[in-house]
Amino acid sequence: MKRRSVLLGSGLALSAPLLSAAPAEARPARLTNLAHLDFLRDTVTAPALDGHTTYRLDRASEVGVLWTYAEPNADGTYRRIGGGAYDPSTGTYGQGAFNSDDIARAAVVYLRHWRQTGAAASRAASYALLRGLTYFQTATGPDAGNVILWMQSDGTLNPSADPPDSPDPSDSGPSYWLARTVWALGEGYAAWRSADGDFAQFLRQRLDLAVSALNRQVLRRYGTWQTVDGKRTPAWLIVDGADATAEAVLGLAAYVEAGGGEPARRALRQFAEGIAALADGDARTWPFGAVRPWALSLSDWHAWASQMPAALARAARVLGDARLAGPAVTDAAVFTPWLLTSGGPDNGRLPARIDRSQIAYGVDSRLQSLLAVAATTGRDGLRRLAGILAAWYFGANAAGTAAYDPATGRTVDGIAADGTVNRNAGAESTIHGLLSMLALDADPQVAALARQGHIAERVGAATVEAEQATLSGGATVVTPPSAWTGESQYSNGAYVRLPAGSSVRFRLSAADQPRLVLPIVDLQPGSAAVTRWSSADRPLGTVQHGRIGPQGTSPAPGALLPVTLGTELPAGPTDLVATASGGDAVLDAVMLEPLVSRYVITGGGHTTVLLHSAARTAQPATIAVPGAGAAVVETYDDTGALRGRSTAPGSTVRAVVLPGGFTVIQR
Repeated sequence: MKRRSVLLGSGLALSAPLLSAAPAEARPARLTNLAHLDFLRDTVTAPALDGHTTYRLDRASEVGVLWTYAEPNADGTYRRIGGGAYDPSTGTYGQGAFNSDDIARAAVVYLRHWRQTGAAASRAASYALLRGLTYFQTATGPDAGNVILWMQSDGTLNPSADPPDSPDPSDSGPSYWLARTVWALGEGYAAWRSADGDFAQFLRQRLDLAVSALNRQVLRRYGTWQTVDGKRTPAWLIVDGADATAEAVLGLAAYVEAGGGEPARRALRQFAEGIAALADGDARTWPFGAVRPWALSLSDWHAWASQMPAALARAARVLGDARLAGPAVTDAAVFTPWLLTSGGPDNGRLPARIDRSQIAYGVDSRLQSLLAVAATTGRDGLRRLAGILAAWYFGANAAGTAAYDPATGRTVDGIAADGTVNRNAGAESTIHGLLSMLALDADPQVAALARQGHIAERVGAATVEAEQATLSGGATVVTPPSAWTGESQYSNGAYVRLPAGSSVRFRLSAADQPRLVLPIVDLQPGSAAVTRWSSADRPLGTVQHGRIGPQGTSPAPGALLPVTLGTELPAGPTDLVATASGGDAVLDAVMLEPLVSRYVITGGGHTTVLLHSAARTAQPATIAVPGAGAAVVETYDDTGALRGRSTAPGSTVRAVVLPGGFTVIQR
């Protein structure tokens, strides 16, 4: 792919791809199959309701909708169901049959498929779903611009669901579904403006209405900050989430690029600035260069809805501001290799791997982010990471089985850490699986790498529970009534309390290289507790358990955080000791990270190795890479820039990994 680059003031190049279609005979069979998403689609007659209407409702009362869930029948077919308890006497669900959240994202699938393939059926589907989506939007009154979440199967809107949503009623304030509506309307306007000017103008009006609601409810706080455990975080994000805000930014970027007005451009910049402000950590410190998804917690990261880098990359390109791309690059080039080598796109790292289940929404969010940052910066190493990540769909997951089926277009609803597969195929998983397949169809090289769907090896950051240590001097295991602290979660549902004079001793597995030691501790303002860490009588570092700022707007005082010790645990020693003084210390677990982590996938006679560095200096690595032909070794720095490329003929490959960077070996 040829690229046209422009170097902006920060020194980061933003590149625009110059697309050229490959000959039809050279392209592999398409992965994208819309059959199951088509099955989930339906139509309803939209009832007359004050404040709710849609495009030309007086001429066509039927609008497009989408069933929320799909469960398998015994014969292998699927049945469509809604959310919440079903009442057969009324034919209603506690929540509803259809929801605006999924309708918005399904519209994005059809819009992208239409633009990518020219398919008339996808054009028609996007039209129907956008008409349905805008019926959910409240068009008049004090909540104008907001969006109701649920609708029953007869078209009746259900603003207060059971269980209740937040906000309740669901159109009474900013929400995830408002953010996703902005996403769909922005991409909808960009697609329809040259196809149907009248419909595009309607979409523009509704998007402007949504932006007005965001200005009134959220962006009125632009430039104000809140304190969260001593850190300054933006107070102008949608539901305090960089995750929700990022999906609105995707739509705003598409809209502004297609000629949207100044209010949308201003909202795009302000939201992007807020997202960028949540970038945190580096290759050796939590959260390892990620953009945090929730402004109210220093401890929380989740893969689902983690399109913050994609949003920043697209905003940087549309606004011509390379400063916005900087945090996206670090998230992509530093955090993502750490994520892949330490277990993959989990549903919840809080900060330990609390919820290790993985879903298409999380995988797709990471994939879209890598590809967007690669497209904006021209750094093809991020496309390598995208292929490695997307292998999840083809078997590189805990179950060792395909999560997406090109023959049916179904994506499973999730894969648990023990390999259990949820064979339901609801709207959200179907949507994000298809968004991923559209991205892979657009980039056959990334798709080819992704088809290596088997995990051969993974050696990365691992967690040892504090309860597994030998306790002495009054140290005790505490099981709180709830593992959730209000902003994070104790792993394994328990922690160890260390009063002054007590200690814990871990017996660790032997390692062939030094490791970072990161005790996960509950830091509390005013605490005098100190823990001193050592191995084989060699000091490793000290943790001051009161080294945290004031609570501020955080839901709970203090923060459960990994703290990186100043000295690495050498290769060889297997004991790790912590001794407390000064007061009660709370220890949840210990994270251990090798200086060079690795993740190896295979398939189709090929092997791909990802090496990731947490070291301060360049590190050599020797690894077996089976397969025929010479191995290609590509070395990238911590910005994803290519710093070296070579070939290695033998089955054992010697490589170098740069500080905080990553190396990809392919054979």
